[in-house]
Amino acid sequence: MTDDTFPALDEAQFNALDPAQLFPEYDPATPPRFLILYGSLRDMSYSRALAQECDRLLRRLGGETRIYNPEGLPQPDGAPMDHPKVVELRENAEWCDGFVWVSPERHGAMTGIMKSQIDWIPLSMGGVRPTQGKTLAVLQVNGGSQSFNTVNQLRILGRWMRLVTIPNQSSVPMAWDQFKDGRMKPSPLYNRVVDVMEELVKFTHLTRSNRDYLLDRYSERVESHAKLSKRVNTPKAD
Repeated sequence: MTDDTFPALDEAQFNALDPAQLFPEYDPATPPRFLILYGSLRDMSYSRALAQECDRLLRRLGGETRIYNPEGLPQPDGAPMDHPKVVELRENAEWCDGFVWVSPERHGAMTGIMKSQIDWIPLSMGGVRPTQGKTLAVLQVNGGSQSFNTVNQLRILGRWMRLVTIPNQSSVPMAWDQFKDGRMKPSPLYNRVVDVMEELVKFTHLTRSNRDYLLDRYSERVESHAKLSKRVNTPKAD
């Protein structure tokens, strides 16, 4: 027979699903906000050019956008957290509802510039979680044939940062042949970028108003209750 008891479960902190909280009142006229990061400092940076294409598309789709320029950002732990470029990055991470990460692939991986930006964004800032529950789209550019190493790595980082990483993604091979005068040429590859930006905006509209409920976790409720109980029941010194 099946044992339907739950001896390990804290019943007081176990909540039944409330579907109504998944569909709160929502104002679609409020523009979703996106922070775009790219991973190159080259004068002719194809990751920056692709980031700018994403920026145009997101604004066309009704979003507000900011593109972060990584020039001058120190290495993680190489400067204090009040460094102006670090402060700028973290404030933008708090401001946005979703992220776009665009990196070149170098030696089969994302660039150090891309990783440094992500490493400077913490999981928690004084009780504020600047990434958890926000959306993420990942894209990469290649100088040669198409690869998905970098977008796969970015997905791992997105999961670690507890971001809602959308299913679609874009990998642009032979990037030097896909742009002219800084703009991406018409092609199936460009169409895929449009797909990714459309999906990002849709997922952001779906999740931003119910983010708190989506992030409400049993394990954290149990832990918070235990800390509160310990604090309340600790004997006071005479």
